[in-house]
Parts: sequence; C-alpha cells; structure tokens
Amino acid sequence: MNKKIILTLTLLTTGALTLPGQTVSAVAAPSISATLTPAFVSQYMFRGQRLGGFSFEPNIEVDYGHLGVGIWSNFPLNAKVHGVSDPEVDPYVYYTIKANDTVSIVPGATLYTFPNADTGNGFYRTTFEPNIAVPFSLPGGVTLTPKAYYDVVLDGPTYEITAAYAVALKDIGSELDFTATYGDYVFKDAAKDASPAVKQVGTYWLVGAAMPFQVAKDAKLTIGFAYTKGENAYFKQVGIPKTGNPLAVGRGVVTVSYAYTF
Repeated sequence: MNKKIILTLTLLTTGALTLPGQTVSAVAAPSISATLTPAFVSQYMFRGQRLGGFSFEPNIEVDYGHLGVGIWSNFPLNAKVHGVSDPEVDPYVYYTIKANDTVSIVPGATLYTFPNADTGNGFYRTTFEPNIAVPFSLPGGVTLTPKAYYDVVLDGPTYEITAAYAVALKDIGSELDFTATYGDYVFKDAAKDASPAVKQVGTYWLVGAAMPFQVAKDAKLTIGFAYTKGENAYFKQVGIPKTGNPLAVGRGVVTVSYAYTF
C-alpha cells in the first residue's frame, strides 16, 4: 500500500483571436470532477506487509484535466498492528502526460502520515515519497506499468511493475480485471533515530481480480480478491545480525468498494 495538499483551481475558457468575418473557435477548459470511494478490506496489506486486519479505507480524489489530487486513508477495525497504522492518512498528487496513443508518463508524490505512530519504538509519523510511472499498452490489451518511488525519509527506492488485463463480460454488463504486481525496496534509514541506521530490504508480489458493476450513472460497485505476499524481508543494523520482518506475510484480501463521482 498509498499521502495535505490544497489546490485552488480556476476554470478558464480560451478562444482563438479572429479577424472580422471569421468564426470563433472556442477550446473547452478541462473538466473538474470529484470521486468519493469508501472501501472495506479484509486485510490491510502494503507492499507485502500486513499493517492491519479488517479495515475501512475511504478515498476522495479531485480531478482537473490530467491532474489528480486526493486523500487515501486506512482505519483498521480489528487486528491492529500496534504503533504502525492506526490510522493512516495519505494525501497524494499525480499528473498524467500522454506521450502518444499507447504510452503515458505519470509523475506524482505521496505524503504518508501516521498520527499515532510509536516514535519511541522507531516508527515515523510522516514520510514523503515522490514517484513516477510509465504505463504503456501492449498488443492484445495488456497494460504494463513500471513505477519507481523514492522515500526521502526512509532514504531508499521501491521499484515495481504491474500488469493489467480486462476481459469483457457483456452479458452482465461488467468486466473481469486481472492484476499482477512485483516489487522490491531497499531503505537505508528504516527506524527513526536509530544509530547506526537500520536498513530494511524486501520483495513482494500480488495477483488478483476485480469485477466492477455500474449501479448508477455516476456510481460503481467493485468486488475484488487478491493474494499478496512479502518475501526476503529483513532488517539489518551494522554489527548486529539481520532479523526477519514479522510484518512480511502472505494473505488473501477481499475488497468491496463503492465509487461515486460528482
């Protein structure tokens, strides 16, 4: 798993300068919309680490043209992991640049915030992670999205690649969306105020499927299932043997979300 950014958006309509007798051709301004997505998940898994059990995950995003700004959050309702994610509130921003019909470039950033994190035990209350993704379409309908992140607080990168494919289900007016992800991370300063610094390493993968249902013109219900697992995950401090990361596990995750756009 994503993360306060406040933007003032001014809507402008521009027109071409014309001579008498010419027709004025107006260019419509980008549209603005907001999407509210309350969701429930059976487990809160983030990059192969279990940060909570059954959780409520509301998200609000405002889109203006190619710009997206939002706040994603997690509120674990049981099996809370002490000192980690109770709650988590993550403002984020991204901008989509279309290179051509099949390739886009999407820079973005997330501010991860953990208001109740146990700083005395090495947890951070905020980290900041710029990122860039390059989604591109392959023949046959597969979309690949390589993505790179760099957490400036934890001091390290995460590299990730996701493959997505959709199968149309015309008889029921839906589709089946398949997703597979693989990633790895190396952080040089994973524990707050530790001396010497604590290194954190790990890999993770996910395979899943989701089915959206258009329940109203501006509303969509999505049900999904994924299995995700963290592997080769450990902490290492100079002079001390490496220790396994107890949060890196494998879990199946059921997700139910309802997106309303206005």
